[in-house]
Amino acid sequence: MNHKRESILWVEGLGFGFIIVSVWLTELFHVPHFLFAEAGGINLERALLRTIVVSGVWLAVHIGTRRLLQRLYHLEEYLRICSWCRKIGHEGEWMTMEEYFGSALATKMTHGVCPECSRNLRPSAKRMGAKTEMPSGKI
Repeated sequence: MNHKRESILWVEGLGFGFIIVSVWLTELFHVPHFLFAEAGGINLERALLRTIVVSGVWLAVHIGTRRLLQRLYHLEEYLRICSWCRKIGHEGEWMTMEEYFGSALATKMTHGVCPECSRNLRPSAKRMGAKTEMPSGKI
C-alpha cells in the first residue's frame, strides 16, 4: 500500500515539475515576445516568481494529498463486520471469521471461552447439573 501512495505523490510531483520546466522553457525560447509582442530577452524575475508560486502550490497540494492518502489508507485498515451475523466483508465477499482469518491472514484458529463468559456461564452450568469443570479461559 505504501508503494501505491508514493507512486501517486511521484506522479503529482512530475506534473508540477513539468509546469516549472515549462515556465523556464517559455522564457528561454522568448514565447512572450512571439505571442504578446513583449520586449525581447529573458525576464528572470518573471520566471523566478512563477517558479516560486508553482512551488508553493505544489507544496500545499503535496501536503493535502499526503494527508488525504494517509486518512484513506487508515480507513482501509478497518474490517467491515456485519452487525447481525458477524461475517467479515473483504474484497467484495462476506465470509465467516474463520474463513477470513484462514484465507486473508493464514492464521490457524481454535475456540475457547474468555474469562468473562466463563464467569457468566458457570451459574447456568451448575443449574443444569453440569458435571465437568468450566474452562478458565486460558489455553
